[in-house]
Amino acid sequence: MERLNFEGWLPIRVWQEAGAWQVDWCWFGDSRLHQPFFRDAVEDALRLPFNQAFRRKTALSTLADWRACSPGLTPSAFIFHASRCGSTLISQMLARLDNHIVISEPPPLDTLLRSDLPAVERRVAIKGLLSAYGQCRRGVEQRLVIKLDAWNIGELPLLCECFPETPWLFLYRDPLEIAVSHLRRPGMHMAPGMIGASVLDDELAFSGREDYIARRLARLLASGLAQCQAFGGRAVNYSELPQAMAGRLATFFALDIEQCRQVFAAAGQHAKQPSQVFVGDSDDKRREASTLLRERVERWAREPYEALEKDRLRILTTNPPSP
Repeated sequence: MERLNFEGWLPIRVWQEAGAWQVDWCWFGDSRLHQPFFRDAVEDALRLPFNQAFRRKTALSTLADWRACSPGLTPSAFIFHASRCGSTLISQMLARLDNHIVISEPPPLDTLLRSDLPAVERRVAIKGLLSAYGQCRRGVEQRLVIKLDAWNIGELPLLCECFPETPWLFLYRDPLEIAVSHLRRPGMHMAPGMIGASVLDDELAFSGREDYIARRLARLLASGLAQCQAFGGRAVNYSELPQAMAGRLATFFALDIEQCRQVFAAAGQHAKQPSQVFVGDSDDKRREASTLLRERVERWAREPYEALEKDRLRILTTNPPSP
């Protein structure tokens, strides 16, 4: 095989064109991916004059070819979450570390996970994609952490097939607080028709935004619980953050004492808007919740949330974190 050269390039889009799967690449050089989301990093990179003048488009098979020529890091951890519950805080804390590559909700991975590609071809493409993200572009990287979109909890079995040794966690929060956040500013998965078919879908008609959001949260939490029980994931409540990054999550992410000190430099910042100071908002969200929203959340989402809490506390009691 002729040696490919995609050093400094990362895949930013995967799509079908005339029945053939294609990959769009963007030049990042050795720039760190410090932004809250991968799409933010892409937007910044596309402003560079070089990327405005030069683009690379290849066949999907190039992902596997590049992996064969230049194997990247194998993912060291996956972060799944129920949305609006601290996953961005964790990823931003880890992004502080020079030896970590943190890729947060990359659209190409969601595309491949939910594509209709044949099973073998899809697994090969996913491995190639994450190998491309795991390239050591600065020469110091040792760990690759991938944060997925909330609805990707439904595709966890596929990701476990591809990377059976990679540990993962499921982060969640009281559903009333999540629901208020989505009523303020709906995420893609909380707007009908925005993300296509996913594990969050059901066949019942919904009676309004409160009902729709509460039911999708219920399915998200129930899926997280089922996957934790079936595939050995670690359930983490928002209430544990950020302190858990110096405790059981430090062990999960294999952080040493100095790295724990470094990651807490990000704990006081607003995760999605790093220029702002983080202020806890749980009480404000509870006060803001309407009677209707409370009723819908209690009806649909409270039971799976309490089941997750029971499972989390059982494991913590059985295996308490080291002091």
